[in-house]
Amino acid sequence: MSKKKTRSETALYVRLPATAGEKLNRASDALGIPKKELVAGLVAKYVDPDSPRGLSALGSLSQPRRISIDLADSGPSMGTYSFQPYDPPEVMDAQQAGVLLQIDEAVVVELAEAGTLPGRKLGTVWRFSRAALLAWLAAPAPEDRR
Repeated sequence: MSKKKTRSETALYVRLPATAGEKLNRASDALGIPKKELVAGLVAKYVDPDSPRGLSALGSLSQPRRISIDLADSGPSMGTYSFQPYDPPEVMDAQQAGVLLQIDEAVVVELAEAGTLPGRKLGTVWRFSRAALLAWLAAPAPEDRR
């Protein structure tokens, strides 16, 4: 019986501006590197929350500016862009849950009716707790819980 090699990973769910997402897709395709590895490499190289200088640099990125990263450059350069936060409600309908999970509303309803996705049917409509969905998403899949 072979054992699976496990890696320590943290789930990260972000909404990027369309242009930034397209750039990430193009870079991933051009380099042949999965997007999660590209992002992990950028964080490892440019994010240093343990030093005053690193925190200062990160704090300046939170200002409404356009952020562009040139992989051949020695560090990120800044322009102007304002990030729009995605703040989903605590209780969502199937469509909103689909947006949060980035799947079709029909798949959300199908998973909820099968008892796979945490939710409650109130009359004829499904309602989902944002916290329960995120906890469900972060938990190992049932086949991984051996």
